[in-house]
Formats: sequence, structure tokens, C-alpha cells
Amino acid sequence: MNDQASILVVDDEYDNLYLIHDMLVPHGYQVHLASSGQEAMDLAQGSSPDVILLDINMPGMDGFRVLEYLKSDGQTRFVPVVMVTGQGDVSHRIRALELGADDFLTKPVDCMELRARVRSLVKVKAYHDHMVDHQRELEREVEERTKALRHAKERLHEAHVNLKHASLTTIYHLSRAAEYKDEDTGEHIRRMSNYAAAIARQMNLGERVVEGILYAAPMHDIGKLGVPDRVLLKPGKLDREEWELMKQHTVIGASILEGGKTEFIRLASVIALTHHEKWDGSGYPRGLAGKKIPLAGRITAVADVFDALTSKRPYKEAMTFEKAMEIIKGESGSHFDPEVVEAFLSIEDIIVQIKEGSSASGLSVAEFQEDTRVPFPDFHPSPHQPFSPLLRVTTKS
Repeated sequence: MNDQASILVVDDEYDNLYLIHDMLVPHGYQVHLASSGQEAMDLAQGSSPDVILLDINMPGMDGFRVLEYLKSDGQTRFVPVVMVTGQGDVSHRIRALELGADDFLTKPVDCMELRARVRSLVKVKAYHDHMVDHQRELEREVEERTKALRHAKERLHEAHVNLKHASLTTIYHLSRAAEYKDEDTGEHIRRMSNYAAAIARQMNLGERVVEGILYAAPMHDIGKLGVPDRVLLKPGKLDREEWELMKQHTVIGASILEGGKTEFIRLASVIALTHHEKWDGSGYPRGLAGKKIPLAGRITAVADVFDALTSKRPYKEAMTFEKAMEIIKGESGSHFDPEVVEAFLSIEDIIVQIKEGSSASGLSVAEFQEDTRVPFPDFHPSPHQPFSPLLRVTTKS
């Protein structure tokens, strides 16, 4: 330790400087000499001493001012300072302690006492440096681990996004498969899901719910996979038996999606089952009425019927926008939930944008299908708007 320790000796008298120099050098210390306060401060900054021996009585800048500077500077604050005082200078000792002095030597300096005090303070400085280095090492390790955790989180997020993209691609193609015989299937999925999401946003259901409906609504008719083509594609009116078969697409769809582990798949199951229920209880398959119909089903019902009215199908022509809006308004309180209709009618400009091809309600599944690089927003759980009210299904009393 001693062969590396650096000692700065400060005294305006050269005899004192070289006396202490000759006492310490034989014991392996590197000794730097300063004959003034200013020189001492310059050397302290440049040589990074382990211990400073500082005389108090010096012309110009005395030891107290030097000590005050050393203890206020970040680079020298923790260097032990031994004040060299005259006999009986009690007031000097008190002032030096108040300024941060670590020890004292009394003139004339005793060689054995000097070496003992220097050796002790060198150990103190070495321990302090060790602790500082240890703390820096810990901080470095924490920083590296924090970076590693951040990178892991980024990779996990990327994997989550990729998995979500893959899931939504599957959803989109499943939804198209359910209605692939319709001429306008892809656009129908895009429009009605965006209509439903726009209604949910207007009803202040929260972005998490809006996004859930946007992703779940395209699967509303997935049960058509189980309906015979002779029924599904019949250009004329269905007879009673055919109509009963057609109505089963709701139950089939719910069964296909049943048991999904993600919220929007469970939401899609509820939508598939309940989007043909009516506010007055005359709908199917369960004849639910009013708020016994899950909110997601009530919202999707308006979006689906409006798009069906304004879309051309093999068995009908498209209705005008204005006429379709009148029908939705007229069915409020019978077919549709009045609150949902009110929200729908209040965003007519957004409905127009969606109909004309803009996903004004948010990112659409169709847009995702066209460019899988488009990032979907993350779900942000809202304690005020959980999915549970949208998922609740009751039986008719």
C-alpha cells in the first residue's frame, strides 16, 4: 500500500517541507511539496494525493482557506487532511475541525507520530477509494442489468406484437372464410367492425374496449361456416325450415369461439351469439331483451344491420345512406338499444368516413391484412371499463 500512497505536504517554510519529505520518502511514500496555498490547491487537483499535511500559518492564503477549498471541491473532499499547528492552538484546532480537518500534528513534528498518523490515514483513504470503486462497480452492474432487462422487455414486446399480428391475421381470414361467397366480404368486415368500434368510442367505453370490439366484431358471422350453401346463397326468401337453419349460425359461431383464452376471442364468442338479439326480445337465438343482451351484441347489431342495409348482395340492392339511417333511427327501442342508436346517429360524419373507406374509428382488420407491418396499439387495461359487462350473457326470464 505504502509504495503507492501519495502525500502532499504544504508549508511556507522549506525547512519544514524537506524535513517531512525526508521522514516519509524512505518508507515508500510519494511526497509532493507545496510552499503556498494556491500551489497546494493546484497540486491537489493534479496529483490526487492520499493524505495532505497542511500548515495553518502561511502568508496570503492560510491553511484554513486551503482546507475550506479542499473540503468543498468534489475531487478532494474525501482526501484526509492533517492540520499542522503550534503548541496550544486550541482555537485553531476547533476551527479546523469545523472546516472538516481529519487529524492534527503539533510542531515540532515527531517522526514516529507522523508516520503512524500518515499510515493510518492512508488506510482510511484506501478503504474509502475501495468503497467508491465498489459502488461504481455496483452501479455499472445495475446499469448493465437494467439495459439487459430493457432489451428483454423490448424483445418480449416485439414477440407479443408479432403473436398478436399472427392471431389477428388468422381472425381476419377466418372471418372472410365465413362469408367468402359474398361479393363484398372483405369490405363488410372492415366497415362493420369500424362502425362498432366508433359507436363504442362515442359511448365512452374506453380505448381497451374499443379495440376489443374492433378485433372481435369481424368474427360475428363465423358460424355461417356451418350453414348449408343452399340456405346461405338462396337468392329468394327463406322458408321456415331454412330460416331456422340460418339462425343457427349464431349458436355455431359461439361454439366455434367458445373457450378462447384471450379477451377478444371470448368477446367475439359473445358477439357471435347475441348480435341478432333484439331490444324488444323478438330476436334470436335466445330471445333476450333490453340490457339482458350483452352490450357488445347490442353495439354490433346496429353496425351489422346498417352495413347490410347499405351493401349490395346477390339477393338485394344497396340502400341509400339516408334511408338506412332512417331505418336505424326508426328501430330504436324495438330492434336496437336506444342508447346505442343515439351514439350511432351522433357520429354520422365518422360513419360516412368509414363507409367511404377510412378507418376513422381506429386501425382496421382489413388494413392489417393488407400490410402486416402496421403495428396494432397495445391493450391498456382500464379499471373503469373492464370487458365483463360486454361479455355477460343471460337467459330470457
